[in-house]
Amino acid sequence: MSKYVLDASAILALLNAEEGSQLVENFLPESIISAINLAEVVTRLSVLRMPEGEIRTVLNLLGLEIIPFDEGQAFAAGLLSSYTRPFGLSLGDRACLALARINQATAITADRVWKNLELGIEITLIR
Repeated sequence: MSKYVLDASAILALLNAEEGSQLVENFLPESIISAINLAEVVTRLSVLRMPEGEIRTVLNLLGLEIIPFDEGQAFAAGLLSSYTRPFGLSLGDRACLALARINQATAITADRVWKNLELGIEITLIR
């Protein structure tokens, strides 16, 4: 079982060599990512006009296991909604947290608002 679940913000920090990128790089070998969060990363890179082939190459180099968003995750993410709504968390955020909860893993993010969450899910901020 993987120890870490990466949020899109963590992957984007790594790809952009932002503060905290070294931490994300250290977590990579033991990390997974939700297909929902992968879609967020692809969206951001596409908006920046990176060609699809290059996006695929860059993301494949990370070697991340991509976990399909299934019914169990959908329920877990949906049930987080009422608690996380005041913090402005998106479906992608809740997908990451749900996957971390299901896998008893640590969620890795650059989103500082997550430090205010008390969900019984371990969260590590990269900056």
